[in-house]
Formats: sequence, structure tokens, C-alpha cells
Amino acid sequence: MIFKRLLGVVLALGLLSAAVADDLDEIRKRGTLVVGVKDSTPPFGVLNTKTQTISGYDVDFAAAIAKKLGVKLTVKAVESAQRIPALQSKDVDMIIATMTKNAEREKQVDFSYGYFITGQKFVVRKGKVNSIEDLTTAAIGTASGSTSEKQLRKEMPSANVVLFPDYDEAFKALGQGSLDAVSTDEPILAGLLNKMPKKAQFEIPNVTISIEVYGIAVRKGEKRLLAEVNSALVEAEQSGEADKIFNRWFGPQTNAPLMRLFKITAK
Repeated sequence: MIFKRLLGVVLALGLLSAAVADDLDEIRKRGTLVVGVKDSTPPFGVLNTKTQTISGYDVDFAAAIAKKLGVKLTVKAVESAQRIPALQSKDVDMIIATMTKNAEREKQVDFSYGYFITGQKFVVRKGKVNSIEDLTTAAIGTASGSTSEKQLRKEMPSANVVLFPDYDEAFKALGQGSLDAVSTDEPILAGLLNKMPKKAQFEIPNVTISIEVYGIAVRKGEKRLLAEVNSALVEAEQSGEADKIFNRWFGPQTNAPLMRLFKITAK
């Protein structure tokens, strides 16, 4: 009789433990953090076709978080429109893929502190654009399902927004003369512009339509995992690691040189 009671208590505790187990527990039990990243958006994420590995700014932050959790890192390529579905279907544990924080997305996922701040701009042929008015009715390419798409439709309702699965395809169309411009966040544009065969014919004019704050997305309600992510981001800023990662991909000797005009803060 006593044995049966003890067995019942053990089973009840086991069920309770399973009920309260969350993503952080699962990641540590598995020993691997699975992160969704871009693989065609340099310098945030780019595929090395020889080694079939992905590297970039976002991947370095994924590595810092995996180190903080004491687990190995696995990255999976995701396109813009796949990011939230991949997270919700548990194909990945989190998304670190140039994902802008906004109210609509915050209904579906929880975001970390911002780890990158930029503005949405355009790549156009040199000398063609001096102000936003020059693009009012232009054919502008961007990635399907991205914040850039939504921002273009909101701020430039008369423009012809042409959608592509990724920015590589959009840049090909621009180079072939099928588009007047490609629009997304400035560092992405700078990285892809550098890859264009005739890049000297194109430029990024000083025309901005929004400020974008990138966050790391986790599943809704995963408070313990989100706290660890935020802690890792703050530690990276305080230790200087965040600055090193930025300079590795956006420093003066890189293909997409930018000034770091932001700090990672707890908000």
C-alpha cells in the first residue's frame, strides 16, 4: 500500500515536471540550440557553397547565445516568409534573421532586446534618385513577407512593389533592368550591392523611409529562454563582444562598412 502511494507521488511529480518543462529545458536536455538564420543576406548570413556552412553577423550572435546556454549550435536557413512559421512549428528554437520588431509580429512571437538598428533605404542606378518623390511610381523589388514589403506598401502606396523569395533574386532583376530599385535595410543593401557584377553603376542614395530594430524571436510565453537571450545580449555589449562582431562584418575593411551608432540596451 505504501509502495503504491509512493509510486503515485512519483508519477504525479513526473507529470508536473513534464507540464512545466519549457524550451530552455528542452534545449539544454538536447544539448543543441537550433537557430533559423538567413543564408543569402550578407553580411548577416551567407552560405559558403564549398563548405555548406552559413556565417555572418546573425550567426555570430547565435553562437554567443549557444555559448551562454552551454550547448552546441545548429543553424537552419529560413527565408523571410518562413521565419514565424518555422518557429511556431518548432523546426527551430529561435529566429535570428534580420527580423524587425513590430506590434503585429509581437502578437505571434516574443522578441529580445534590439541587437541591430538600421533604416530602410534603396539601391538604384546612379544619379536617378535624389528624393523619395523620385520613386513614387517606381517598380521596387523586395522580399516577400518582410517588414520592408509592409513598409513600402504603407509609405509608398503608388509604387509597384514586386516581390521575390529573397534579395538575391531582386538584385538580379535590378541588374537586368526589370526594376527601378530594390528596398530593404541599409546593411543588407550594402552587402548585396557589393556582389553586383556592375556595382559601379548603382548606389544607395540618402533616402530613408523607416527605422528598423532587429530582435531575436522566440516562441510566445518562453520567458526563461527569452531572459537568457537578453542576458547574453547585454553581456556581449558590456564585454565588447557585440562591438567586435559588428566590426567583423561592418568594419572599415569589410564589403559593407557602416558606423555603429547604437548600443544593445535592456529595453
